[in-house]
Amino acid sequence: MHEREVRLLDRLSATLGVPEKARGLVIFAHGSGSGRRSPRNRFAAASLNQAGIATLLLDLLTEDEEQLDNQTGKLRFDVVLLARRMDFATEWVRTQRDISALPVGYFGASTGAGAALVAASERDDVRAVVSRGGRPDLAGDALAAVKAPTLLIVGSLDPVVLELNRSAASRLKHCEIAIVPSATHLFEEEGALEVVTSLAQRWFLRHLPEGAAS
Repeated sequence: MHEREVRLLDRLSATLGVPEKARGLVIFAHGSGSGRRSPRNRFAAASLNQAGIATLLLDLLTEDEEQLDNQTGKLRFDVVLLARRMDFATEWVRTQRDISALPVGYFGASTGAGAALVAASERDDVRAVVSRGGRPDLAGDALAAVKAPTLLIVGSLDPVVLELNRSAASRLKHCEIAIVPSATHLFEEEGALEVVTSLAQRWFLRHLPEGAAS
């Protein structure tokens, strides 16, 4: 397992983890007010790494943008901007010799799920999408253009987000909803996050075709 800090576009920070003989790569889109060091995303990334899937934990905002967002809270809901950053990250992956051939998936949390789906709607090379407690509704009309199989994971005790996910699912071509019992929005209950990571791991293993890191 190789992990290193990288910079995209000389502005965006990311953590790249590549297990031996990686079969695919998942790019993470964090939720509102979060970043690549989110404990929940790092937990999920570790689970994927153990299953032979490389991960790119990405800060979707620059340092200056993060400071502005901390004051205003506006950029975290700028799904178009965040989706563009996901697209940039995917293009960056294609330029890296050791991971360029790997099939790519997206893992979005909260507002990042909306951004991941917008980005996926504009690409043919995104093979799978997972949303954790996400806001897929923020993708709007782009939902109908998403080709990648999408798994929406929601806590049973998160009724507003659950309803938003059900509505979004009806607009996605290939979608399943997984409801985690007795879990709230952040899946802080005992064992809930383990259920989320297990569901995500199975989805990506199912839908990412076998690739090969060089």
